[in-house]
Amino acid sequence: MRILITGAGGQLGRALATALGEHEVVALERPQLDIVELAAVRAAVAAHRPAAILNAAAYTLVDRAESEPDSAFRGNATGPRNLALAAAEAGAALVHLSSDYVFDGEASRPYHEFDAPHPLSVYGWSKLAGETAVRELNPRHFVVRTAWLYAPVGRNFAASVRSRAAQGPVRVVTDQVGSPTFAPHLAAAIARLLPTAAFGTYHLAGAGATSWHGFAVELFGRLGLGASVEPTTSDQFPRRARRPRYAPLVTLQEPRLLLPPWEEGVAAYAALVRS
Repeated sequence: MRILITGAGGQLGRALATALGEHEVVALERPQLDIVELAAVRAAVAAHRPAAILNAAAYTLVDRAESEPDSAFRGNATGPRNLALAAAEAGAALVHLSSDYVFDGEASRPYHEFDAPHPLSVYGWSKLAGETAVRELNPRHFVVRTAWLYAPVGRNFAASVRSRAAQGPVRVVTDQVGSPTFAPHLAAAIARLLPTAAFGTYHLAGAGATSWHGFAVELFGRLGLGASVEPTTSDQFPRRARRPRYAPLVTLQEPRLLLPPWEEGVAAYAALVRS
């Protein structure tokens, strides 16, 4: 199968290229394809004639989105809309990545695919708008929601707290809970999902749940870092964008696609960065 990956330079894009190695992969980074430009998207699809498109491109500056809503919606809604149009015209399937930020975090249990979204931030609303465009414009779609994504490359929480550990104790919040997701584990699940043609919405995230503080404690333990991880609360770290308080993700669609427990993702990450 010929597969076109957009946003191929990011942490998930790189993991997808590896996980889909048995296919013919065309991996395009943003300088090669800006998905906000419809003409460029149509030209790329016409040139490469993929059977499937995997969209790993996104606007991810959660706090800046509050003052840059147009940029957030262009990256997270207009771009996916362009891909959905071009994919539909070519008869290609589209895998689009979305986020736990489409939920408000007020539930008392993990969110599944049939829960109603209610974003709290511009970023969350832009991700939901992208989902809607993909569903409306291409019936051959997989909308994959994930959470707290990290890998040995790119900007992510794991990289941030590792750098802060060199400066002494690290303060991390205990009152935000979610599903840490190791990018290679997510990429492997998407590789299993794609051939099924069971189109729809899926939650694919590290199994289980923890706080950012619990994530950091596990990470430091696996890496053998001596810095202490001190608990704190969100009101001590005011942000421009509101975060979901409790938004672990679970799947009801296809249990066989469940990712490993989030702790296994941390262990795999630690093994890579220590090698």
